[in-house]
Amino acid sequence: MSRVLKKNLWVYLLSALVFATAPAKAATLSFFCITNNLAGDCAIGASQMTVTVSDPGAGQALFLFKNLAGGSAASITDVYFDDGTLLALSTITNGPGVSFSEDATPPNLPGGNNISPPFQTAKGFSADSNPPVQPNGVNPGEWLRIYFSLQSGSTFNDVINELGDGRLRIGIHVQGFSSSGSESFVNVPVPVPVPAAVWLFGSGLVSLTVIGRRKKFSARKSTNV
Repeated sequence: MSRVLKKNLWVYLLSALVFATAPAKAATLSFFCITNNLAGDCAIGASQMTVTVSDPGAGQALFLFKNLAGGSAASITDVYFDDGTLLALSTITNGPGVSFSEDATPPNLPGGNNISPPFQTAKGFSADSNPPVQPNGVNPGEWLRIYFSLQSGSTFNDVINELGDGRLRIGIHVQGFSSSGSESFVNVPVPVPVPAAVWLFGSGLVSLTVIGRRKKFSARKSTNV
């Protein structure tokens, strides 16, 4: 392999590593059902409810809860947070048709003991819809924003990492199904795939190595003619 090729290869490697270690700016999470009262209601909640976690700056984390527009009848009426690097719930921003306040009732996620380890809501880390509960919840096409301040020395990337390994969990209680039932859900952990740039680098390295070997083989062949 030529010196120029090797130099370009190292530049490519450094670029790939920078890309792979770049701090996360946002992640959208889905939910899985933990109560399983009715399979149909669980399926609706899992397919319609999401939370997008993003970095608004100023040492905070923003959690945007959404209910898919045009979806089946269902309403997020309570949200809960279990541990992590969060410090305090700082602001609740209600979308049109939504009205939430801090400190949910009940204080812990219904059915939270159904998972291992049990879901234990951190003190002050919850909110629920004001009466009338279901109409003021997050219904199809609606949203809710909750801002948290972070602990001293913590970063938004810590929040993403904790959502990946389970140190931080998000729970929601959903009511207003056409069955008149209710279900509880916990976020699916943030996936941690191998960054595309690393895969690209790996395939590029193999290709460049093969090219270098072919050039050497061709050179040997020509000298032996």
